Amino acid sequence: MSNPLHTTPKRLAIAAIALLPFATSGLAAEKTLTVYTYESFISEWGPGAKVAEAFERTCECKVAYVGVADGVELLTRLKLEGENAKADIVLGLDTNLVEEAKATGYFAPHRLDTANLKVPGGFSDDSFVPYDYGHFAVVYDTETLKDPPKSLKELVEGDAAQKIVVQDPRTSTPGLGLLLWVKSVYGDRAGEAWAKLKDRVLTVTPGWSEAYGLFTKGEAPMVLSYTTSPAYHMVAENTDRYQAAAFAEGHYIQIEVAGMTKNAKEPELARQFLAFMTGPEFQSIIPTTNWMMPVGETKEPLPEAFDKLVKPEKTFLISPQDVAAHRKAWIDEWLAAMSTN
Repeated sequence: MSNPLHTTPKRLAIAAIALLPFATSGLAAEKTLTVYTYESFISEWGPGAKVAEAFERTCECKVAYVGVADGVELLTRLKLEGENAKADIVLGLDTNLVEEAKATGYFAPHRLDTANLKVPGGFSDDSFVPYDYGHFAVVYDTETLKDPPKSLKELVEGDAAQKIVVQDPRTSTPGLGLLLWVKSVYGDRAGEAWAKLKDRVLTVTPGWSEAYGLFTKGEAPMVLSYTTSPAYHMVAENTDRYQAAAFAEGHYIQIEVAGMTKNAKEPELARQFLAFMTGPEFQSIIPTTNWMMPVGETKEPLPEAFDKLVKPEKTFLISPQDVAAHRKAWIDEWLAAMSTN
């Protein structure tokens, strides 16, 4: 989800849905594949349009996207719509949400061989297929912050005048990722860590796009994003100004996934899309549009900028089962800490 543009389109209200069909280049197709996803995936700078165009060349169909603010909102929307959801594919959940998503009963087995897909630590599931991954990181502006934190401890205990923009774990997968990162490092003392860190938090945004937009507009010298985010600025803007801080404890990973719904109107088309998603056409689009790491083979090597990125020596990932069991309690802990005076 990490597409660090210096300008951010006007945000949708969290509950709003944007239906963005991408028509085929030929005659109108009879079949439509409806994909629920997050806002930045289908923005003008995201991978959505290129993915739709590439898939439509293979399927004799058209792709219609339904966008919400962020990944956690996808799950919230599905729960609200239930069996009335129009999605054939849900793209943009991550491994922190898959257990809770499966518990809804809305997802069907994909029946695909995903053995060749590569993610740190490995991931395999009968309902969800990974399509990219990235490590969360504090991205900072080298022109305004000369001495960035070198650990999560330094971030928590550092100068409160040096602000950071973070995302809400109730609505955002990066926000949830930071919550789990803090929990991984601090354990039972996570509430104390949040109580200290809150003085450095400029604001908490509903999703990633708004947070990164505030950062690149100079509202704060730091933002919670990804180790891959600087690659955008190096490739698209030819600047090394924005960098990710390497943290001594390690970094929490996000593995993004997609799944097909049991009530899909086009189940075979949905399964065809998941298979396409793991192939080189889709995987080649992801690095320089979603600015995340591919899980499968790409047609060309990644840009040289990716060789300059922070490469975490340690990866944190709490099991989907543990996240499902404790997510509410951990969010309540975060809320209590962040609301204290």
